[in-house]
Amino acid sequence: MKFAEFHVGQVIEAGPYLVTEAEVLQFAKAYDPQWFHTDPDAASGSPFGGLIASGWHTASIAMRLLTDAALVGSESFASPGLAYLKWPNPVRPGDALRLAAEVVEVRRSEKRPTLGILRWQWRLFNQRKSMVLDLEATSLFRLGPTEPGAATA
Repeated sequence: MKFAEFHVGQVIEAGPYLVTEAEVLQFAKAYDPQWFHTDPDAASGSPFGGLIASGWHTASIAMRLLTDAALVGSESFASPGLAYLKWPNPVRPGDALRLAAEVVEVRRSEKRPTLGILRWQWRLFNQRKSMVLDLEATSLFRLGPTEPGAATA
């Protein structure tokens, strides 16, 4: 999507994304090798009652879904960061995840009018409609010069 296509209140949906045990294990072994992400037998005795995906894996899945749904072909080039990031429920092998990203703010920078700024809230849900990720991100877009009379914020 192009920056001009985003508007406040817009909800972009994507998914489902099926999480496999092999993927949970592979990601965890490479990036977050805690036992409850890497050892199904030990994880069965954890407070979670089984293997769970790393929160960073969950965030990566959300990024992939959002990129495919909205950022491929856009002017997006960076992000200065997140306002917050929460994992209210674990992701388990077999979960089918769906993304809902709501646009909170769309504006051109006053100081740099070729910079578009988008704030949005990403929420990821499993097949039981339990939220497994909640974050607010800011994305930056490279834009052309403003047109005469174009609003900036």
